Amino acid sequence: MGGSSKAETTRKIDLSFIDIQINGMTCSGCAGRVERALSAVDGVELVAVNLASEKAHIQVKKGHILDPELLASISTEAGYPATYITNDTDLEEHVSSADRRQFILLVLSIILTTPFMVQMILMPTPFNFTISPITQLILASLVQFVPGSRFYGPAWRALKAKSGNMDMLVVLGTTATWGLSTFLIWSKWPDFYAHELYFEASASVITLVLVGKYLETKARRDTASAIKCLMALRPDTARIRVDGKEREVPLKQLSVGDVLVIKPGERIPADGEIIEGISHVDESLITGESVPIIKDVGSSITGGAINGEGLLIAKTNAIGIDSKLAQIIRLVEKAQVNKPPVQKLVDKIAGYFVPFIIFIAALTFTGWIYYGASIEDALIYAATVLVIACPCALGLATPTAIMVGTGVAAKSGILIRDMEALEHARLINCVVFDKTGTLTEGKPQVVGIYAPDQKEPEFIRRAASAQQGSEHPLSKALIGYAKTHNLDLPPVLNFTSLPGRGISAQVEGANLFIGSRRLMHESEIMTLPLENQAESFENDGNTLIWVGDASSKKAIGVIAIGDTLRPSAIQTIALLKSQGMETVLLSGDNTSAAQKVGTAIGISRVIAEVLPLEKTAIITQLKADGYKVAMVGDGVNDAPALATADLGIAMGSGTDIAMETAGITLMRADPILTVDAMDVSRATYSKIKQNLFWAFVYNVVAIPLAVMGVLSPVIAGAAMAMSSVSVASNSLLLKRWKGKGGSL
Repeated sequence: MGGSSKAETTRKIDLSFIDIQINGMTCSGCAGRVERALSAVDGVELVAVNLASEKAHIQVKKGHILDPELLASISTEAGYPATYITNDTDLEEHVSSADRRQFILLVLSIILTTPFMVQMILMPTPFNFTISPITQLILASLVQFVPGSRFYGPAWRALKAKSGNMDMLVVLGTTATWGLSTFLIWSKWPDFYAHELYFEASASVITLVLVGKYLETKARRDTASAIKCLMALRPDTARIRVDGKEREVPLKQLSVGDVLVIKPGERIPADGEIIEGISHVDESLITGESVPIIKDVGSSITGGAINGEGLLIAKTNAIGIDSKLAQIIRLVEKAQVNKPPVQKLVDKIAGYFVPFIIFIAALTFTGWIYYGASIEDALIYAATVLVIACPCALGLATPTAIMVGTGVAAKSGILIRDMEALEHARLINCVVFDKTGTLTEGKPQVVGIYAPDQKEPEFIRRAASAQQGSEHPLSKALIGYAKTHNLDLPPVLNFTSLPGRGISAQVEGANLFIGSRRLMHESEIMTLPLENQAESFENDGNTLIWVGDASSKKAIGVIAIGDTLRPSAIQTIALLKSQGMETVLLSGDNTSAAQKVGTAIGISRVIAEVLPLEKTAIITQLKADGYKVAMVGDGVNDAPALATADLGIAMGSGTDIAMETAGITLMRADPILTVDAMDVSRATYSKIKQNLFWAFVYNVVAIPLAVMGVLSPVIAGAAMAMSSVSVASNSLLLKRWKGKGGSL
């Protein structure tokens, strides 16, 4: 156990989704070309390219196996060099190397452009500083074709693909001004003045664009900080116990079943179950829960959490892509790559934007010539139009906001799985809650037993035995009660789950129906002799488990199960109501118990004793009534309703199927995160709208000014660069968001 021979087993890769790192993308048009190239590959189901994270997320069709290296090569052939990197350390090194190259080119460009800037600053002053024409040509040419070379490759590839991008606009604008100045030197030598040249415009624009790109990249890196934080939670090594001896192994050599030794203060290396010890565990960076949770034998622990004061011995039960942390990272990355409907519209606009701008620039040149301007002036005005109209800000408006928004949500214990959830959350005006495990603790306990013709231990023993095939919280409560009273549970035969009603099973020759009053009536089990006591139990707000004998057709006992409200349930409903939301309690529990919970927390609309399919029908009816409905639940029986609602919100403490069905998952069982989930979604969408507004306004205002000759290429370059930086910076303001449930 724990040997190096297991390395290949633990490094398994989920090839149903493939991510590749892409270089050279500068605008949404670039991302669109990569998407089209990858989508054309046989076996590719869906492709989403994120300009901000520089990643492509590829979903593979079922039954197909694709080589990630092949996909990377196809992106490279399309003009955008791509790399498939499976190791986070390699990814960091790859990104750092690219950043260093970008920084070196930027510094070189600044050094070569500085003389031009000094000349422009001193021109209106008495100080005479003029660079000779040949020196200007040398400096500008170095800027144009060394740091500026990064624009020519993507521009040429876009031209071959019969489309346009930001690089094409920069290349056309700066090459035009550089070419004009070079032509003037050649044609008028030596009868002209150095100040008649426009080399400072081409060099300054390239430098300013590179400055903007560098700042933009830094801002994009900050937007991805949530993923970095999550990845940093994984320790490099694990301490395991083999044959009574402890030894440290690399995390990649860990296997399911290994016995972990976790000392006080250490980060837990993998998911597992405690077999020895007791301690408090800090899971704040995973669930957003600020208070350490006490864990003892039988408790599950999550890789990445921090052990408190006690020594823990645990058995590993999930590693690699199967671990909870890896799944969280995958969900956040998937959400950050996916596009909301508004971005698809922006991408479509961007596809027509560059050809339109080239057309406007041509009109500008022709118009100024027609009205008597010199060829030099007309060319400069046209170049200004090309430079200032870069669609970078449009391409960054949505992905940067999504990356920050989903990141801060994840830190607060809210996982936004897809962009449809983000889109729908801002429109929700009706929230439907399941009761057990959602508004209540979901850890019910036996609080009363009534079996007048039975010996209580024997009655409980058989009833609990029948529940051994069920995962329902009420079943677990009954089994737990039996174990607490040291009752041996005989084997169960012919177990059948009856969703929303209960179970049927055979225990020691007795055929039993166990579940709701509804099940008793459907099974023609007489309940009348027990109804008075059952009513008394229900009046106290308890849930009932009826036990009926199929042979005698009589109810032989009734068990009262009590549950407690979650601490934030009342505050959650109050906050939703203050926002004008309709709230509904939808439960399969009996009417009395559900009504008591509804009254306690302030929900007046309570619908009880409903089956899973009936929950779906009620959600459908609410939608038909004009509501935008969010459903909050945690169980298998909630899955159809979660899928039917406009927005499904699953408690992370619930079942996997509920979390797979929902658009948003709450990583800790706190209903107030429901409010936070919708709030952060609204905040993120609001930031997207702000970014798009300013990106469009920038172009609406700047392009006419450039056409009229009011702006110079240098000012245009600076304005274009800062528009992208301002959009990314505006998105970063989302980091200030704080939820009612607390944020890290």
